[in-house]
Amino acid sequence: MTEMPMRLLGTTGLRVSRLGLGLAALGRPGYINLDHAADLGRDYDVEAMEAHAHDVLDAAFAGGIRYVDAARSYGRAEAFLGSWLHQREFACGEVVVGSKWGYTYTADWQVDAEVHEVKEHSLAVLQRQWQESQVHLGPYLCLYQVHSATLASGILDNLPVLRELARLHDLGVAIGMTVSGPRQAEVIERALTLELDGRRVFETVQVTWNLLERSTTGILRQAHAAGMGIIVKEALANGLLTPKNDAPDFAEPMALLRAEADRLSASVDALALAAVLAEPWADLVLSGAARVDHLTSNLGALTVAWDARAAEQLTPLAEPPDRYWSRRGELAWN
Repeated sequence: MTEMPMRLLGTTGLRVSRLGLGLAALGRPGYINLDHAADLGRDYDVEAMEAHAHDVLDAAFAGGIRYVDAARSYGRAEAFLGSWLHQREFACGEVVVGSKWGYTYTADWQVDAEVHEVKEHSLAVLQRQWQESQVHLGPYLCLYQVHSATLASGILDNLPVLRELARLHDLGVAIGMTVSGPRQAEVIERALTLELDGRRVFETVQVTWNLLERSTTGILRQAHAAGMGIIVKEALANGLLTPKNDAPDFAEPMALLRAEADRLSASVDALALAAVLAEPWADLVLSGAARVDHLTSNLGALTVAWDARAAEQLTPLAEPPDRYWSRRGELAWN
């Protein structure tokens, strides 16, 4: 296997692998990825899911991945990750760990829950969830991120929350934010100028960017140049950019993907990930794999000989952000 390239994550001082593993699909029985139920074998026993998550984490570490991303709202993701870190007796820093606060998991381990997570960017939630994250991850936690910061949530104007984040930073934890939705670029632009006591509040941003959703390209170049670490999530568009997507209205884009994947002797998912890795501003790209074989295929992105022809041929896949996010909002929890 190709040795995993590493990169500094902005000005955080954290050295991360170019590919990381996100646990959104591994910590809870229900998620919006295509065929999520099949990925878990429809076995939602807690101990079975923990063992399954550990298997994927083992494969990730063996493949050179040194960044793992969790969240308070990912069911038991932090608990599964924490038990893996302790059982494998990793030293602090051997694996860079990021997590998120701001959403509370409410599905009670049910796939068909009416509400899976509730968002609240208040000081009380930050303080509670920080303590919960510490229980599971403790000294392993290197990066703490606001989960889905938006202009509407008021997080960027909430001085008590921002001061608490600054206090956590002073404890030695890097502070970041994630963004979602068609207004991602506006939130990142605002965060770039948001300072407290002469210091930028957010050191990293985790953003949805993929061959379908490229609306943030300009602001990400600017953010990276300004020293902000860039983490890319949903690089495979929740499975839309994989062979799982057999939707009739996606047949033409899939044909383009398959043609370029065949030309470059790559899997479709590896090609889509390679497109993100080729962006000079993308410090860290997350795999959301929920199975070892899918993770192994994702790791193939490191050897894809991405070129100008691939970039040109796949340019037509880009969609207006409103269309992309509307379709994402229609994905079913399964």
